[in-house]
Amino acid sequence: MSKWLRKLPLAAFVAVLAYFVVWPLVMLQQRAVEDGGRGYDVAFNTDGVGQVIWDTILLAGASTLIATVLGTGLAWAVTRLPSWLQWMRVLPLLPIVMPMVAVVLGWTFLLSPRPGFLNSLMRKLPWWNDLDSGPVDVYSFWWIVLITGFALTAFVFLFVSTGMQNVSADHVEAAHTNGARGTRAFFTIVFPLLRPSLIQGIGVSFLLGIGQFTAPLLLGANSGIDVVATWMLMFTASSPIDYGAAAAIGSPLLVVGLVVIVAQRVALGDQGRFVTHGGKGFRSAGKPSVWAVLAVGFYFLVSTLLPLLALVVVALSPYWTGTPDTFTLDNIKTVLTDDRIVDAIRTSIVASLGAALLILPVGFVAALVMVRNQHNRVLRWLLDVIVALPLGVPAVVFGVGFLLAYTTGPFILYGTTWVMVLVYATLMLPFATRTLLSGLIALGDTYIAASRTCGASPFQTGLRILMPLLRGSIAGAGAIIFVMLTHEFSASLLVRAPTVQVMGTLLYDYWTNGMFPVVAAMALVMTAVTGIGVAIAMLIGGRNVMQNL
Repeated sequence: MSKWLRKLPLAAFVAVLAYFVVWPLVMLQQRAVEDGGRGYDVAFNTDGVGQVIWDTILLAGASTLIATVLGTGLAWAVTRLPSWLQWMRVLPLLPIVMPMVAVVLGWTFLLSPRPGFLNSLMRKLPWWNDLDSGPVDVYSFWWIVLITGFALTAFVFLFVSTGMQNVSADHVEAAHTNGARGTRAFFTIVFPLLRPSLIQGIGVSFLLGIGQFTAPLLLGANSGIDVVATWMLMFTASSPIDYGAAAAIGSPLLVVGLVVIVAQRVALGDQGRFVTHGGKGFRSAGKPSVWAVLAVGFYFLVSTLLPLLALVVVALSPYWTGTPDTFTLDNIKTVLTDDRIVDAIRTSIVASLGAALLILPVGFVAALVMVRNQHNRVLRWLLDVIVALPLGVPAVVFGVGFLLAYTTGPFILYGTTWVMVLVYATLMLPFATRTLLSGLIALGDTYIAASRTCGASPFQTGLRILMPLLRGSIAGAGAIIFVMLTHEFSASLLVRAPTVQVMGTLLYDYWTNGMFPVVAAMALVMTAVTGIGVAIAMLIGGRNVMQNL
């Protein structure tokens, strides 16, 4: 009996997590199959469903391919930067700090067929001076793919650049000695050793692509382009609301997410095969390259600087026109003084901070169980699956699941900030746990053993020993949680209520009403809030917080 009593706290912890993570998905499937599967009949017999599914797959696959090629190339390029330009290593990470909704809006202001700034400039060239609009249409499918691919590039870069730092320079130098230089050394030595990082980066990018919501919603609506995620919103926003059809059309995304997670684990297999040992960290086999500087600079220009400048110009203009000639601060003042917008900003910050404060201790306990508890294998396996689940399920699917779970008993939270906090915390569970898990593994057992020898309880050890030593990991986890939650758009749009808005959902309302200068100003505020959050995390956890993301 005492053996089972010792397992009881861990079982209770796993059960509580399972309720918050799994129950919304159960509710989703329950609503889809009720009334004899009426939700599936409606969803998959609606005109155009085949095209929607095909566009979703094509968007995810093509954008992941773009992100993989660019992210891997940028990870290699930053190793060829001159010593006096090492600060440019952070530039490929900046798209993560800039909200996706801000990037999409920035490119809309640049390449909208008639008033887009770049289109207006290109129509002055002799090749296109006879055109009334264009020559580029940002509302086309392939521009949606391209913008999504550029945004996902930063995630692949994170995985590949981190993996590259773990490749010993001895291997590259050996290849150099044997005549393999530059790109040949990369493809014959470095690239095969990056397989775990590539698999993880590609998997994350594909999952983000398959659940992509922002670009298809803001750009595709003008040209009738839809994906599964936007159809889920359509069914929940239609009159009458059809939750069964929304749940049914989201089911393929749930299945694909689970398949990707399993495929990742099978493909990785024994990661020990990719471990290299050496006394020196990774160093490129080639000399500093001007092409590397140009590649990193061009990516920064396209992914961050141009859309940011477009937002600034529109935010400072009384109207959005292709050739602004007057500027004003009225839109900035509106964003900072309008009660509705200020409330949305406050709700975003409160919900993001609340979710971070809630999920960081939970993630710490989950990571501690995975590292230290080697006896309860079944519970550890269940915990691992539950923690990984939100990473494999698109946020829009969780949004509908939470909407169904918390509009009925036992917890009716719809219309309160709490539903935002809970859905945010659930979405961030894998990021908090994995970041802290890496820190605990790197820390080893020495400090814990010493603390126990001195008579400290597990609680005292965690509070006085582990948490101070894990300050960098905790700050890194807090940074990524705050960054991603202040960006969060898809799940927020589904669980919001008229009285509970966050920055992204209110921005969408203003966008649909055509208030473009105010929208641009709000997007800048979102970017500023995220940047301030990262700066605070860097003060707490050190300059490596961005790399720890």
